[in-house]
Amino acid sequence: MDVSDILVVLGIAAAPIAELRVAIPVAIIQYHFPWYQALLLAIIGNMLPVPFILLFLNTASRLLSKVGFFDRILNWLFEHTRKRGRLVERYERIGLVLFVAIPLPVTGAWTGSLAAVLFGLKFKHAFLSIFIGVVIAGIIVTCATVLGWTIFGIWQASG
Repeated sequence: MDVSDILVVLGIAAAPIAELRVAIPVAIIQYHFPWYQALLLAIIGNMLPVPFILLFLNTASRLLSKVGFFDRILNWLFEHTRKRGRLVERYERIGLVLFVAIPLPVTGAWTGSLAAVLFGLKFKHAFLSIFIGVVIAGIIVTCATVLGWTIFGIWQASG
């Protein structure tokens, strides 16, 4: 296990859309990390952007919305998150856990953080709910990867 491999896994886990759903299979299949190290690194990486999103999204979006291009992107992003975040809106903390825990595209820590801000959840409650959801999603993805159920089946066939 090389430091650069660890940084790649952390970076993938911290990236929007990919998050730990991609980081765990990459860590296990490509870099041959033991499942428990892949899971731990993916959780850490996936949680890295969460406090920044929860704390600074409102301020950043107000500043960026003054530029037409960013305003259109932010409006689309917020509308998309509102549609997908109905579970969060209805059930708040439990809804946020479930929303983040389901390892589907665009339901991870990034979108969960956006939804928490949009629906006005307190930082402490949102952070804890997102963390629990990330751990559950990480366990699901780790089990699926170890069992060979991954979107990266091509890697397993060649690896």
